[in-house]
Parts: sequence; C-alpha cells; structure tokens
Amino acid sequence: MIDYFAAHMWQAWAIAAALCLTLELTSGDFFFCCFAIGAAGAAVVAPFTGVWVQLAVFAVVSVASLFWVRPLALRYLHRGGDSRKSNADALTGRCGRVSEDILADGYGRVAIDGDDWKAKSADGQAIGKGEQVRVVALESTIVTVVRK
Repeated sequence: MIDYFAAHMWQAWAIAAALCLTLELTSGDFFFCCFAIGAAGAAVVAPFTGVWVQLAVFAVVSVASLFWVRPLALRYLHRGGDSRKSNADALTGRCGRVSEDILADGYGRVAIDGDDWKAKSADGQAIGKGEQVRVVALESTIVTVVRK
C-alpha cells in the first residue's frame, strides 16, 4: 500500500493543488493560488524524483509564485481600484440642501443623500436654510460647502 502511494505521489500533489484552489475561492487575495502552483510543480516532478525533491520543488515554486505571480495578478486584476472613492471621501463634489442655517464664519447643517452633516461655508459667508450647496472639502466629519 505504501509502495502504491510512493509511486503515485502526483495524485496527492494534484489533490493538494485542488484544495488550495478551493481555499483561494474563499479568500480572493491570490495567496493560496501560489501554493496551488507549487503543488502543481511538485506533481509534475513526482513521477521522476523522491519525496524530498518534491517538497523542495513545492517550496521553491510556491515562494517564487508569492514574489512574482501574486503581485502581477493583483496588479492586473485590481487596476483602477484605488481611484474609486468610498464612504465619506465620496462626498466631495456631491450636492445637498442646507437643513440648518450656516452662520458667517460658523457652522450649520447640510442634508446630503439622507444624511445630515455639520457644515461650514468655504468663503465664510452665511448660507440660508433650503439653499442648494456643493461639497468642496471634508475635514473629519465637517463638510466645507459652496453655493451651487
């Protein structure tokens, strides 16, 4: 029985590669994929070499994949992803309505997409309730607005 497993180690490496690819589906960061590539490399050399050489090939190919394949894959698949604004950063450029008077050199409140934000005027002028404004900056939880 042990002789059978020793003669057919490529099957064990193929199963290991399949398991790593399955784990990759749950993470999506191309970490387990590198180990799947290493297991595939070990499966290729398994019919011709011993277990220690297979382990060495697995380790070398996996580490090489972590340093070369993973960064290329992440760069290719996530290109343009950093330019999208989200959460509060997406407020810049949005328009809203003043819900509480913005005082000269003071603060008021602005309703933007159903949320109410503390606001100040960019030019220091007062802005009355009900006026349309556009967000030009964001400092912590205070938006800076101008008349639309």
